Amino acid sequence: MKNKLALGQLKLATLDSQGLTHNTPFGTGKEAVLNALEHLGYIQIDTLSMVERAHHHTLWTRIPDFRADYLEELVEERKVFEYWFHAASYLPMKDFRYVLPQMLTIKRGESRYYDADPTVMEYVTDTIRNEGPKRARDFENESQTPGSWWNWKPAKLALERLFMQGDLMISGRSGMQKTYDLAERVLPSFIDTTEPTPLEFAEYLVKTNLRAYGFTTLKQITHLRKGNDVKKNVNKVLDMMLEENLISQVKIEGLPSVFVRNDFFEKTYDLKDSNIRLLSPFDNSIIHRERIKQIFDFDFRLECYTPKEKRQYGYFCLPILFGDQFIGRVDCKAHRKEKKFELIHLHIENSTIDLDLWLTPFVETIKRFAIFNGCESLLLTKVSPSKLGSSVKKELSKVKFKK
Repeated sequence: MKNKLALGQLKLATLDSQGLTHNTPFGTGKEAVLNALEHLGYIQIDTLSMVERAHHHTLWTRIPDFRADYLEELVEERKVFEYWFHAASYLPMKDFRYVLPQMLTIKRGESRYYDADPTVMEYVTDTIRNEGPKRARDFENESQTPGSWWNWKPAKLALERLFMQGDLMISGRSGMQKTYDLAERVLPSFIDTTEPTPLEFAEYLVKTNLRAYGFTTLKQITHLRKGNDVKKNVNKVLDMMLEENLISQVKIEGLPSVFVRNDFFEKTYDLKDSNIRLLSPFDNSIIHRERIKQIFDFDFRLECYTPKEKRQYGYFCLPILFGDQFIGRVDCKAHRKEKKFELIHLHIENSTIDLDLWLTPFVETIKRFAIFNGCESLLLTKVSPSKLGSSVKKELSKVKFKK
């Protein structure tokens, strides 16, 4: 067991693995989108639209020239698909077989979710088989009879159940409107559809976590994965990798046992590119709240699900990463009709960093993000601590958008 690993090294290792230490870690263009997905393992999809949706935002953070149509094209090219990781996500098509255990569990009826009517499921499947891909809205008004089981809600539930059990796949999107088709018409013929053994599935989880984060813990690997068998098999895989000298187990005060890729002991990390990163609340790097608190001493909670009177920072705050430190968060909203990007509340909580170091790159990043959100002006409403307000307003006033 190796014991000499500083917390600072752990921060850099994980930021490097997440693609957050350089401007173009995965390249550029559509190829970079696929590279990022295959490296990170998944990108979470979310419907909230205060700013550009999470799946686009997360990719934009790592791919400066990202465009939403790159992701759509990769789905159409069958290189990427939608399913569940720990939440609704885009995943690389090459990893399809690793979603089969969950699909088959649901198909066998071992899930209390997606309790759809079998007759409606048969009707929906036959309709798609005979008429081609369908959206949920295509099943509206099949019958004018109020409460009929042909109406939209049972059909929508049937679509979701058929999707979750693998009979249907999402063949494309228009915004958040999903188009469903038979899985056999979406899956490329060369894709392995053999259900992985429990040990193979555990190995997939371990290697995905190590690749995407550089280090991991048992709790992180098994996050939202139910059952003792998963933990048992993950431990087996970790033991095998320790024996093969692929990873090391390290102890850091205050943390559970950490498993680190051995190549990270030999790497040096260059943070010359210390520009500000505005992260989505659903970004892969921030999604494990306990892990971020332990490693970065940053306590982040998305407050949109918290009653308004109990919110501390705002409805939809974006964590602000500067170098290897989270220096604060900013509650934002893109007013798309007015093409105005509002900083509802900029909250800086790391007062040890000189304002001159982070303010200019912060404003540059806000401008780029505003443009990404289709906005052409900035509005600052509140800054904390208030003593920073005049400096931030002055710097923001210099920003010019091309008309």
